[in-house]
Amino acid sequence: MASDVIDLRDFYRTGVGQVARRMIRRAIRKVWPDLRDMRLLGIGYPTPFLSALSPDTERAMAVMPASLGVLGWPPDGRNVVALADEGELPFADYSIDRVLLVHALETSEEVRPMLKEIWRVLAGGGRLLVVAPNRRGIWARLDRTPFGSGRPYTMSQLSQLLRDEQFTPVGSHAALFVPPSARRMILRSAPAWERIGHRWFPTVAGVILVEASKQIYAKPTMVRVPRRRLVYTPAPHGL
Repeated sequence: MASDVIDLRDFYRTGVGQVARRMIRRAIRKVWPDLRDMRLLGIGYPTPFLSALSPDTERAMAVMPASLGVLGWPPDGRNVVALADEGELPFADYSIDRVLLVHALETSEEVRPMLKEIWRVLAGGGRLLVVAPNRRGIWARLDRTPFGSGRPYTMSQLSQLLRDEQFTPVGSHAALFVPPSARRMILRSAPAWERIGHRWFPTVAGVILVEASKQIYAKPTMVRVPRRRLVYTPAPHGL
């Protein structure tokens, strides 16, 4: 399944997509139960999950990379989504408290520049939460969902990548144990699949989540190479 914003939007409108959204939302909420007065940034295609997180925040916003395209959000309020180069985020240093990365890492051609930019914009006590397809899970093996596109990760691969970019992994989680089937009986039993999977089969989840803190010691001095500055515009609501 191709992963541009239209494909992603349409997937989350299907029965399978709605179940996936609920299961991943629950996992994110377990990691971040309290976001009061936080500045939250989502990167990739995070909007299906921001609605459950944004009410408590000081502000919530999203960046969608050019490789995906952009859709405005929320549908009934002032747009807070922008199209930007994920390797050059349009935010000041130390200006963000939490970053949620969904549908970004596995398809981005600028993985390391993106992580460096996330490090730059995160505040001193900031946290990054990465949601990525699990290489060992069935969802990554089937291309009829977005989780079958791009590069999946194991927990150890994702943790090592974050360490390489000066983050310290502080917790790992898993979600989406239900098979990617449109059968109504399977979808209705998704909570039971999650309970059984967490207890007995934690390595075969559809997605893995790794939370990491910004490592502020032993950070080498970075020489920033001047780049052509891009003009960022809000996403239109008409799509």
